[in-house]
Amino acid sequence: MLLTIFPPDAGPPQAFRQRLRELGYVEGQNLVIDWRYAAGHDDRLPGLATELVRSNVDLIAADITISVQAAMRATTKIPIVMTNSADAVGAGLVSNLARPGGNVTGHSIMHPETSLKRLQLLKDTLPKISRVAVFWSPGTPFHKTMLKDVAAAAPALQLQPVVIAVKSRNDLGDALDEITKGRVDALFVNDIMAPATRRQLLDFAARNRLPAMFSNREWVPAGGLMSYSPNLTEMLRHAAEYVDRILKGAKPGDLPVEQPTKFELVINLRTARALGLTIPPLVLAQADEVIE
Repeated sequence: MLLTIFPPDAGPPQAFRQRLRELGYVEGQNLVIDWRYAAGHDDRLPGLATELVRSNVDLIAADITISVQAAMRATTKIPIVMTNSADAVGAGLVSNLARPGGNVTGHSIMHPETSLKRLQLLKDTLPKISRVAVFWSPGTPFHKTMLKDVAAAAPALQLQPVVIAVKSRNDLGDALDEITKGRVDALFVNDIMAPATRRQLLDFAARNRLPAMFSNREWVPAGGLMSYSPNLTEMLRHAAEYVDRILKGAKPGDLPVEQPTKFELVINLRTARALGLTIPPLVLAQADEVIE
């Protein structure tokens, strides 16, 4: 399994492992899981993918778009299951969702559409904000489309996006200085960062009293204000079912790519209080989880 955002012992990968057990796979008897984790260094992915191919594995499960791309460059024959990708068609991972063809299938989040929902929730929570720092990374495949969609939606929400580039998941580059210069009211983060980089950004947001909307719930228990995202644990559990079907003879190209139907709004009220904010009741009523 090729992992970029979670170490093997984290909850979502372990949910994948547990679902395989439930489906009748016993490690050491009829299953071996060969874990490969990039540990925040995306440049390691091509080498890790090549190692898996050389190990003659029967299937590669990969967690996000860049790890799927690394696996695809390493093999066109071994089946690849996307546990969580962004805009699989737009990123060139599959030809279409209904019949992907090739050796790749799994899950795809339509991030451009969900980005607009996050922007709306941020405005609903903070009606007086106007300037929003929108993070993007040149190395993240769907971000250019996301920026176009945010720019198109912003005028109707009376928002002015301030585009902030980050160098990589483990290097913010000049982003924090750019936020300060941009005189923004809030942060809008559609990226998954390495743990140290995430901590750096959260500490900066707290010091500068900047509310933030994130695309991954992992930010919120760590101190972020709110997130809107699919349940990644459930997506990895379901990815195990793709693995099961392929190992039993199904061709990945014949298995439709699925999209999550349930998204979760998570709000940290401790952070809201620290920022001097009151979350509107209509937004709180939509929350799937509230951290007190």
